[in-house]
Amino acid sequence: MAFFFISRRHPLRLLSTTDLVAEYERLVLENEQLRQAVTSHAVIDQAMGAVVVLGRVAPEEAWRVLRDVSQRTNTKLRTVAEHVLVFARGGTMPEPLKAELVRAMERYRMCSSAPTGPAGEPVGESTTEERVSGRSATEPPGC
Repeated sequence: MAFFFISRRHPLRLLSTTDLVAEYERLVLENEQLRQAVTSHAVIDQAMGAVVVLGRVAPEEAWRVLRDVSQRTNTKLRTVAEHVLVFARGGTMPEPLKAELVRAMERYRMCSSAPTGPAGEPVGESTTEERVSGRSATEPPGC
């Protein structure tokens, strides 16, 4: 028995049952890959937001921070993003990733100079490492 198959790539094609099953399986696999890509993209976007807050880096730089951590620790970008999200919610992060995250956020820091008071003393500044480790809750004004 044969069936006609219509698709964008093949306007009208005669397929056997075996070919039709193979095409169906290919489409199911492609659909699953697209779902995974969309989910992965959402996780990375959320992690970028956490990096913006934690490291006070520009939103454009948050992608670079995550990419650098991924490359320097030989960890998949999605895995880095998942760890950042867990950490941002109060969980733990593997120490090598955390250390590299701190270094990357310092490299891409949005506020390059610390704010000062009338006498030139530092006002409310905390390092990225202090914010990430939770040792200082002071946030500088305007950043």
